[in-house]
Amino acid sequence: MRYPLLSRINRPGDVKKLMPEELPVLCEEIRSFLIESVSATGGHLSSNLGVVELTVALHKALVLPRDKIVFDVGHQCYTHKLLTGRRAGFAHLRQKDGISGFPCPAESDCDVFIAGHGSTSLSVAIGIARAKKLKKEPGKVVAVIGDGAFTGGMVYEGMNNVGMLNNLIVILNDNKMSISKNVGEIANYLTRLRTDPKYFHAKAQMENALESIPVLGSGVVRVLQGGKQIIRRGIYHSTMFEEMGFQYVGPVDGHDVIQLSQMLTNLQEQAAPLFIHIVTQKGKGLKPAEENPGEFHSVSAFDLNHLTNPEVSPKDSFSSYFGAKLSTLGNECTKLCAITAAMKYGTGLQFFKHDHPDRFFDVGMAEQHAVTFAAGLASQGLLPVVAIYSTFFQRAYDQMIHDVCLMRLNVLFAVDRAGLVPGDGETHQGIYDPAFFSQMQIETYSPANYAELDHWLSYLVRKGQGPRAIRYPRGEEKPSMAALGCTGNLFDLIEQREGAKIVFVSYGAETEEILAAGDLLLQKGIAADCCKLVRIYPLPEGLCDALKKYDTVIFAEECVKDGGIGQQLCFALQQAGWTGRFVLHAVNNRHLLHANVPQLRKDQNLDAASLAQSALGAESENKA
Repeated sequence: MRYPLLSRINRPGDVKKLMPEELPVLCEEIRSFLIESVSATGGHLSSNLGVVELTVALHKALVLPRDKIVFDVGHQCYTHKLLTGRRAGFAHLRQKDGISGFPCPAESDCDVFIAGHGSTSLSVAIGIARAKKLKKEPGKVVAVIGDGAFTGGMVYEGMNNVGMLNNLIVILNDNKMSISKNVGEIANYLTRLRTDPKYFHAKAQMENALESIPVLGSGVVRVLQGGKQIIRRGIYHSTMFEEMGFQYVGPVDGHDVIQLSQMLTNLQEQAAPLFIHIVTQKGKGLKPAEENPGEFHSVSAFDLNHLTNPEVSPKDSFSSYFGAKLSTLGNECTKLCAITAAMKYGTGLQFFKHDHPDRFFDVGMAEQHAVTFAAGLASQGLLPVVAIYSTFFQRAYDQMIHDVCLMRLNVLFAVDRAGLVPGDGETHQGIYDPAFFSQMQIETYSPANYAELDHWLSYLVRKGQGPRAIRYPRGEEKPSMAALGCTGNLFDLIEQREGAKIVFVSYGAETEEILAAGDLLLQKGIAADCCKLVRIYPLPEGLCDALKKYDTVIFAEECVKDGGIGQQLCFALQQAGWTGRFVLHAVNNRHLLHANVPQLRKDQNLDAASLAQSALGAESENKA
């Protein structure tokens, strides 16, 4: 049997049956299983390899589902899923009808909260811990949060509201550095001492006794506490957390599963919120991931024997094409700056950083700051380009309105992963930006291939003042889209057939589906034209005039239906006096799967077959 200990873990609580000396062996089996499994299916790898011991220790010490574990950016939950009876589901991880790559309460009552975006766990955990208090329910609430999430301001908003929740434990998974000199024998000894229940009892008894002494007692306590804080500042750098109301513990070796499990068991009795600082190595157990955890953060299926370095062999994708082009434009425009939010490789900006390091800014997981920082740069005559995934731009909605749009500042938003996205399901779909950018009156372009990305990115960088956006899909250019080239027009009738009374309209990656739908109709003897938009807001001049000659307009977009571009086009056609049939295919955001893009399009009726079927239905009704 390849995984003898892991095979014994089939339900929550099974880890508790293992002896302490078996825990390190279990961790190695889990690490091997994750590398083998994720290399076959794709998924988040580096973050999961780094928290194996921590997760095992939590399951050893806690009682699930009574106790709650809230993961910050839940892509680090794979070990948790293995320990709660979902090992078989990893064969179809992040695939249709398989298990999600994030916590999913619908899968297990041990999954507390959906978490696809960062810096949220502390606020969620405080809410759950407070609810337990109000309902007089037993159990601990543990928030597992990475050091990267501490670059997001929401963490500090939560820390400011911890109160005296003695059922709350916050674990900082610090993977930015190797184990520091503080994690030596003295620090280990002090940590063991301070996590012993006797320590808390003695501390409380001493303070109570001193405070009962008339006049001098409370003053002595303050002096002792002040001296303790000075020592802690020098040894632990813990003063900030303690001043916010936490009992600070650490730093602790996050890969010593026996010590972690003993410590977490000892800390079941607590008088205040606990803040435990553990130090881990991201990507632990897979050398390339250890050396370059960013490249192995989220991966497609890969060959363990043929791994690439992102600095040497960038993938063929819209992201890398965008990044390379922006770097070239940076040579021409010395005012050009590039900003991202902990997504240097994901957005292709490693090229810009390499060529223009003084004008590249990675602000961490702080999208709100990224946008307002860009507004500050723009207010001083620079041209900032903010490159962030569509799903994460949502986090900076107010900043875009208030800090950029009110003054019409010269900021270019580069929207990566626009449209339907495979694997990560409901948390990462790029389906809202066309609607909310248009509501802010931000001029928005949606190229369908590299040639259009090249042309329109250059145009938008060189263009005059005002906020504007360019959006592009995840992955590589499709051959059918590459064949379209770039005309430089704001829209094109890319397929025209004699006698056509039906026209399909779309933009971006979805264009390939309307072309295929037109071909399907032609096989049935029905002529249909295809129209592709590049500028999606405002709608291009002359578009309504070009579409008014058709009896039926079928619009398809990988965007939410309400407030999307399709509804805006329908209204514009009606205002122009058109009285034909308008059929809108858009995303139902209340029903999102984790699946590949073709499956998502089929599920959302955005595939060629569904579009052709709508055209056939409209044709029948027109003849009736």
